[in-house]
Amino acid sequence: MKQIRNTTQVELAGYVQSNLQNEGINVVLSGGSAVSFYSSNKYVSKDLDLINANFAKRRAIKTVMEKIGFQEQGRYFINPATLFLVEFPDGPLSVGEEPVKEVNEFELATGTLRIISATDCVKDRLCAYYFWNDQQGLTQAVLVTKSQDVDLKEIERWSKVEGKLTGFLAFKSKIK
Repeated sequence: MKQIRNTTQVELAGYVQSNLQNEGINVVLSGGSAVSFYSSNKYVSKDLDLINANFAKRRAIKTVMEKIGFQEQGRYFINPATLFLVEFPDGPLSVGEEPVKEVNEFELATGTLRIISATDCVKDRLCAYYFWNDQQGLTQAVLVTKSQDVDLKEIERWSKVEGKLTGFLAFKSKIK
C-alpha cells in the first residue's frame, strides 16, 4: 500500500472504502469526486463524498477512520498526509427521488473503488442544477457527458419523472 501522502483522490477513495468494507460498512463514491473521476480531472474536487449506503453508525465509521489516521473535524475527516477531505453523507444512495441504478467497481492497488455510474453521476449533478439552479452542477454534468458514454434516454426519462424536462433540454443543448 502506498502511503496516503502519495495517493491520488481515487486511490484514497479505494483505500478508505476497502478499510470500511472490511468492517461491513458500505460506502459509494458520489458528488464532485465522481465528476473528477469520470472527467479525467477536468473538474477537481477537494473532498470525497462517500455515501453511507447501509446507514452505518457514525461512531463505527469514526473508529475505522481513526485506525487509518483520519480525525473527525466537523462533518469531515482529515488526515495531515493528504489535502483531500472525506465526508460521509447519509443515504439512501439516490439521485432525486430514485435510487441509484448502478454502482461500478474498479480494482486499484489501494483497494476496490465503488462509484456511482457515469449516468447516475450526471443525474446527481443535474439535481444541483434542477433544484438549486447551480450552474456549476450543469457544467459538471456536461463534462461527464462529454467524457463518458452515458444513457441520455435514461437521463431524459429521469428528468421527466423529476418534473424537470425544461432543465434537461437546457442541459442537452450544452452537450451538442
